[in-house]
Amino acid sequence: MKNLRQGLLTLRRSAALAGIMFAFTGTNAAATTLADIFQVAEQINQSALRSQSKIDALTEETRKLLSEYKVVLKEIEGLRVYNRQLEKQISNQETEMAQLSTSIDEVTVIERQITPLMLRMIDGLEQFVELDMPFLLDERRARIDRLRDMMDRADVAVSEKFSQVFRAYQIENEYGRTMETYGDTILIGGTERKVDILKVGRVSLVYQTPDASETGMYNLNTGAFEPIGNEYEASIRQGIRMARQQATQDLFSIPVHGPEAAQ
Repeated sequence: MKNLRQGLLTLRRSAALAGIMFAFTGTNAAATTLADIFQVAEQINQSALRSQSKIDALTEETRKLLSEYKVVLKEIEGLRVYNRQLEKQISNQETEMAQLSTSIDEVTVIERQITPLMLRMIDGLEQFVELDMPFLLDERRARIDRLRDMMDRADVAVSEKFSQVFRAYQIENEYGRTMETYGDTILIGGTERKVDILKVGRVSLVYQTPDASETGMYNLNTGAFEPIGNEYEASIRQGIRMARQQATQDLFSIPVHGPEAAQ
């Protein structure tokens, strides 16, 4: 634009000079001079146009560079925001790692403490089964044996071991609230007899031969099965049928031990 203005200014000056020369030198001389002036002016105009084209090209290039610069600035700002977020996440992860490390150390301490506890719980459970009424003894003893085998296994987590031990305690606790019957071979007066056992919680443990010819109960005082009178024969037979879900639930009579005097 600056070159164009200079060209126009030069053209005006040339025109003014040509007018002066025309006034002094006459028509022929003036015509020759004007042609030269117009030629020079045309050259100046062409030069100005070329300069303006260069200026326009530079302006367009500058505009593109500015646009790209703004895009880059936005990308940089986005990366800064992303980096700040990553820094927060990394900080949180480092905190969690520290907490996990502390938890692992605590778990190691707990494992060292809970394993002896579980062994004592199994011992206590075994003693309880042996001192309890002798119902489902094979099943209950086998459960304790499985617990002991499990404690020696390295491929079972401590949490699973504790869960199994706790479940065994729950099963023993449930025995005190359930009524069930099963077939078994017991000693009666030194003789093995096949009988139907009826367990009513931990209140009473009675038996009856399959032909109902003999009925008896487990005597807590003597630790043995003993025959009882015929007054409970029908009632216990009905209780066995109820436990097998062969009869409707109803009241029935069973012999129980009376409370012992406090020592």
